[in-house]
Amino acid sequence: MSEDKEGETLEDFLGELEKVVNGLESGDLSLEDSLGHFEKGVILYKRCKKVLSKAESRISVLTDSLKEDDWKEEG
Repeated sequence: MSEDKEGETLEDFLGELEKVVNGLESGDLSLEDSLGHFEKGVILYKRCKKVLSKAESRISVLTDSLKEDDWKEEG
């Protein structure tokens, strides 16, 4: 599982984001509550993006190391 520095996982963030989207889609919220939900959704999106970016960086480092190993074996 991918974790943010607060110890929450990507799955936690996505679960919360799903709740936010469901609340917005319900149509039962006032304008002010809708804006609050939207704001929370933006924050959660940024957290998800941060966790995914870290994971992408780790994958890039690992795949780059594989390419270097392949090059050393051929030489």
